[in-house]
Amino acid sequence: MSEFQWLKRPVVVFANSPADPRYVEQMQLINERLDVLADRDVVVITDTDPGARSAIRQKLRARDFMIVLISKEGTVVLRKPFPWDVRELSRSIDKLPLRQQEIRDRRDVLRR
Repeated sequence: MSEFQWLKRPVVVFANSPADPRYVEQMQLINERLDVLADRDVVVITDTDPGARSAIRQKLRARDFMIVLISKEGTVVLRKPFPWDVRELSRSIDKLPLRQQEIRDRRDVLRR
């Protein structure tokens, strides 16, 4: 995850199988609004193989289905045990202090 620090906001989607209906629904929600997530510097990471015991699964202590938002600073912002709409996810991102600064910076550039 260190390669994303200060550059991207990882959204990690865990499931015990790619056939999990919650995983399928979450990925559909994400794919329908990739543009919104791209505007917020989001990178989507998926892990659907608990048997592989990936480092990220161990670090975030994922069990069953879970979606995790990590800030650019590297801290866990939220965890949800059910699919979450991109609108709600983007609202959570937009409340982050660094995102607020990014919005202000963009406004300043556009005014010039």
